[in-house]
Amino acid sequence: YCEVKHSFLISLFTLLALSIIQCNDNLKSKTIIEKKIVFQKEGELVLINTQDEIIANFDIEIAETPYEQQTGLMYRNSLSQKNGMLFIFESSEIRSFYMKNTQIPLDLIFINDQFEIVSIYPNAKPYDQSAITSKIAAQYILEINAGQSEQLKLKKGMKIKFNRI
Repeated sequence: YCEVKHSFLISLFTLLALSIIQCNDNLKSKTIIEKKIVFQKEGELVLINTQDEIIANFDIEIAETPYEQQTGLMYRNSLSQKNGMLFIFESSEIRSFYMKNTQIPLDLIFINDQFEIVSIYPNAKPYDQSAITSKIAAQYILEINAGQSEQLKLKKGMKIKFNRI
């Protein structure tokens, strides 16, 4: 009986060891495929100066779910000069952002519930985890390539209009 039990245990451990080896081999053979995140046009946005003239047009992605707002433009290695991301929140509050996992430098334009620019944070640095705060209540934030807000001469008081497509 002891010999049969001993033989059974050896067989059981051998099978267990073989299945562990098989699992490890299966894990080694799997490759991880990174999926490139590409721009998805979800709307159009215009920037309007204080004389009610359109000064720029952007195709935009819209970030309004918690996941989209937390992820933003993270993990992207480029953004076209005519593209941006518009964050839409339910209410106007002091907003805080950071550049964790964001590979491209950005300008952040904070906009109130009247679609008016209330503050601009130019040249946010890639991967910087420092807080970027609106200082004034904002309901919308537009992210565009760094330097564009200066190039377009954006100022407080200018407005945006956007539509979804």
